[in-house]
Amino acid sequence: MNAIDELFANTAAQGHRVPLLLAPMAGVTDAPFRGIAIRYGAHLAFSEMIASQAMVRNSPKSIKIASILHPEPFFAVQIAGSDPQVMAEAARMNEARGARIIDINMGCPMKKITGAGAGAALLRDESRAATIVNAVSRAVKVPVTVKIRLGWDREHQNGLAIARLAEQNGARMVTIHGRTRQDMYHGRADWSAIAAIKKGLSIPVIGNGDIIDPQSALEMLSVSGVDGLMIGRAALGRPWIFAQTTQFLAGGPVPAPPDSAHLLDLVMEHFDALIRHMGPELGNRMARKHLAWYTRGLKGGSRFRDAVNHSPDHHTTAAMIQTFFRSQPEFRIH
Repeated sequence: MNAIDELFANTAAQGHRVPLLLAPMAGVTDAPFRGIAIRYGAHLAFSEMIASQAMVRNSPKSIKIASILHPEPFFAVQIAGSDPQVMAEAARMNEARGARIIDINMGCPMKKITGAGAGAALLRDESRAATIVNAVSRAVKVPVTVKIRLGWDREHQNGLAIARLAEQNGARMVTIHGRTRQDMYHGRADWSAIAAIKKGLSIPVIGNGDIIDPQSALEMLSVSGVDGLMIGRAALGRPWIFAQTTQFLAGGPVPAPPDSAHLLDLVMEHFDALIRHMGPELGNRMARKHLAWYTRGLKGGSRFRDAVNHSPDHHTTAAMIQTFFRSQPEFRIH
């Protein structure tokens, strides 16, 4: 059984309505964060995007991105690029390093990526998109998936054509972000457009865009009829959204978020993992963004974030974290 079939089989066996996936996010979905998301209920977590050219050059940064800290049930690596053969070689390298799923990025809207003919730029070159999926699918034994948008702009919404080409050339699953490249991350994701693409495919379709809480997850599922849901920005600073959503989709009440004491445990676990995985200096810097997300809306959060951004080392940051969360009004030792 390949990893995609296993994903859906395991989700059904656990009594969950659909699998919930953590979206690949550059500079965010590193091994420590993926581990946290999985522990809090994500069924699958994608690595951040890896440039295929850098991967085949054995770039230390790319190798680090394509690594795990703890075992992951479905280690899934996303690659980006515009050269089919380079993409195929990057896929082979990641498979050899333990990846169980290779995802092809055809949705990144950033100019740096699209300017090189990769990411969402492939939506404008259906032939190249098809060739890339074919080359990558032939290069590896593990399942290949593709993440796309609805099209380049609202006048050229060819998401269905791209998704069909992906399926015909070996893709085992497609994730659709309900915006065009022109939209970037503005406006509302078009879940009805995702539904239309879903109806035109026989492989599983994952819906992505504007899932901000368990209620919106249920709404997207109802509107789009997708086989699974992908959550991105809403998981930043609150990875428990996966467990909350799973329970809500099963008809239960939404569990309460962690109290300050449990949140302190989570934040310290995440912080320690970043230090182990990236080293004291880089790990301390990378932790700042996550600490900003974890402390949104908490008393004194702004002052804490400013102080952490000037913390000289990880020992100081760890002490700041302890002091901040223990000072919260609702902190209780458990």
